[in-house]
Amino acid sequence: MRKKITALLCILILALSGCEGASTQSAKCELPDKSTITEKTLKDVFDEHGMKVGCCVHSGITSNENLEKIVLEQFDSVTMENAMKPDSVLNREESQREGVLTVEFSDETVRILNWAKAHEMPMRGHTLIWYSQTPEWIFHQDFDEGKALVGRDEMLLRMETFIRSVFEKLEDMGCIDLFYAYDVVNEGFMEDGTMRGNNWTQTIGEDYIWYAFYYADKYAPDSIDLYYNDYNEQYKGDTLCNFVKTLVDEDGRSLIDGIGLQAHLFTADDLATYLEGVDKLASSGLKLEVTELDLGLGAYQAPAMPTQDKFKEQGQYYYELINGLFERADAGKISMDSVTFWGFTDSSSWRSEYYPQLYDKDLQPKYAYYGAMQIKEYAGY
Repeated sequence: MRKKITALLCILILALSGCEGASTQSAKCELPDKSTITEKTLKDVFDEHGMKVGCCVHSGITSNENLEKIVLEQFDSVTMENAMKPDSVLNREESQREGVLTVEFSDETVRILNWAKAHEMPMRGHTLIWYSQTPEWIFHQDFDEGKALVGRDEMLLRMETFIRSVFEKLEDMGCIDLFYAYDVVNEGFMEDGTMRGNNWTQTIGEDYIWYAFYYADKYAPDSIDLYYNDYNEQYKGDTLCNFVKTLVDEDGRSLIDGIGLQAHLFTADDLATYLEGVDKLASSGLKLEVTELDLGLGAYQAPAMPTQDKFKEQGQYYYELINGLFERADAGKISMDSVTFWGFTDSSSWRSEYYPQLYDKDLQPKYAYYGAMQIKEYAGY
């Protein structure tokens, strides 16, 4: 028994030391200083193909000079990571006091909007109608989740009030002209083609998505394109292409402008399959935007060790993915005017354990960055 315990301890020590070595190896990609490679920025490269390039941001961007410098230098679009989602813009106390669903932007929302306005930074809006990060109380009588759900007519009224109020608030703040696209509905379908059940379907019905776009089309200025946004989009092509055909008004006019591709990918994902999915969605005739791009090391629920080889693999994948999008846009096969990364540094990513972004924790460019920049020599090849 003692020998078994000793052997197990030895194995454990070796395993831990191996992990430490891998972690140390991953600390920096073996790359020269960016200034010796190129003076171009991401927005220079994407502009050559008629696209904006963006990232998601939180309020830290308004107080961290190092983060702000990268965003202003590299990107010409931002999306709030969380601060425009329903739970950040709806006020329960005011709703109960006034008896109507009341929009009140959070302090973080206001800080980011003012920052974007000061820097004349274009923005994507994310998101209006979603099953997640939406307060439970908005679906209940008297805005009290302890009471029964409201009926269809009341919930439609609340939806319209919510959507109208968001655009009115942006107008009142002098920020509406910053927005060029808005995710009206987020993640409404499952991979098997069925509509996702949630409080919206329970109170309104499966036509809640139609009404969301009807109201958004009614209240948003024409300068803002209206998007349906989803993940695992490469597996939902038939479902979404068929569904968007139903988003028309009584005169047959389309209520939707585009489909958002979240592109939460992994290096183990088959790139050809993903690009085939892009082609399928483009056949809808709508605009496409990549809205939340990140590329994790390994596979879903199976992160790979962050070694130099894995970082190189990631850089190559980014290179081929962006190149595939550029080629399709340049050839007129897809209409795509922006690509947004869901963050830009590994340490602040919502999937940090997968090291999915363009910059490491010390804000240094990785092979992934040069892959996105289309500089093949430094993209891990």
